[in-house]
Amino acid sequence: MEEKNKLWLAVLGEIELTLSRGNYLTWFKNSQLLGVTDGVATIGVVNIFIKNQLENKYAPLVCELLTKNGVAVRQLDIRVSKASSDKIIDDVDLAPAVINEPLATVKKPLAGAANLSHEYRQGLNERYTFDNFVVGSGNELAYAACQGVAKYPGSKYNPLYLYGGVGVGKTHLIQALGNEVLAKKPDAKIVYATTEQFVQEFVDALRFKRTTEFAKHYRSADVLIVDDMQFIAGKEKVQEEFFHTFNALYQANKQIVISSDLPPHNIPTLENRLKSRFSAGMTIDMQNPDLETRCAIVQTKALATDVEIDQETAEYLANLVKSNIRELEGALNRLLAFCEVRGLSPSVEIAESFLGSGDMRPKSLSPKQVIETAAKHFQIPVSDITGPKRDKDIVVPRQVAMYMLRSELHLSFPRIAKELGRKDHTTAIHSIAKIERESHIDPTLRGTLSEIRELLYV
Repeated sequence: MEEKNKLWLAVLGEIELTLSRGNYLTWFKNSQLLGVTDGVATIGVVNIFIKNQLENKYAPLVCELLTKNGVAVRQLDIRVSKASSDKIIDDVDLAPAVINEPLATVKKPLAGAANLSHEYRQGLNERYTFDNFVVGSGNELAYAACQGVAKYPGSKYNPLYLYGGVGVGKTHLIQALGNEVLAKKPDAKIVYATTEQFVQEFVDALRFKRTTEFAKHYRSADVLIVDDMQFIAGKEKVQEEFFHTFNALYQANKQIVISSDLPPHNIPTLENRLKSRFSAGMTIDMQNPDLETRCAIVQTKALATDVEIDQETAEYLANLVKSNIRELEGALNRLLAFCEVRGLSPSVEIAESFLGSGDMRPKSLSPKQVIETAAKHFQIPVSDITGPKRDKDIVVPRQVAMYMLRSELHLSFPRIAKELGRKDHTTAIHSIAKIERESHIDPTLRGTLSEIRELLYV
């Protein structure tokens, strides 16, 4: 092995111990040390997103560790590179795949159907943790149960079934559970899937005769987390497959965690054998957050963006949105965006004038309005966004429109693809994840999203 490869492996080993598993896999796993000249280390990475993150956040750490390992480095030259090694993947090939799988497992897409059953797989969102979950009277039992399961997966509250209305924190809690298990046992296999994802993968598995691979993926999990179980209603073949997956995991003492808008017995056309199994463990009703919890959520979310919200403004927002945490976050985000654009500090007076009283989400807001607003912002015709053109100055507005349809209207991926004139909804999945990821590192893009939201809601 070349000396530079040995050196880089040593550095990666220390980085892996320093960062969370998710950050390490995302930003470093497929990187390479291409060379060191005159105190400048050239690092090869697989795409522009990783390049930006390493330059903006991790360059000092990398320089320090290279120097610590015997090579004095004062600066990094980070390049998007397609090296001879299979570890470095062409940026164009990687862009769709990186969204759904950690970089450690990304491979070039194969021709045909060989990898289609993997297209929809998504990992846990590392931002969802127990530490940043606000506990109140409506969710304290669910919070305690999830902590108990994370501590003793497979032996306590199995299955764990959380249900409640939209936006009460179910997804946050069940993903926090998965992240906590991984933190305690990094080699555990945590499989997280929405029911929509499970259904789509099952359909593809049937279509391309890959049912064995599909079953192995889900039935080899140490913890299986399934979100939005209510969407399994009416899908007989999918229910049968999930029944067998459930039994295989349960018999192996593996943990099953489920969330739904409805309790098991209220899901229409759900088979009785599934209702029975879902109800056999711990079933918990998550209630809407009370005023104090909503205030705490507002202040916690604001602090996450380095903005302080005083108690009076937090209470105003908490009284404005009383049932849906996502709507509450949406109101807060619009207020913060409004203030950021104008260089103001959030206050009750600004919130009152900007948000008004009552529900801020216009009842008439439609997908057509969102697409038209995005087109207007980018100064292009709507027909370009919904048409077949793939020019860069068209693709980015189209991706932003997809992202806004998901973030503001919570449309499904197939519906978003349909609204934008795309036949394959994996395009929507990739585009939305790309914009979400880039918005964390690109202030210009964040400003664009804020301006479009302002046009939508003012």
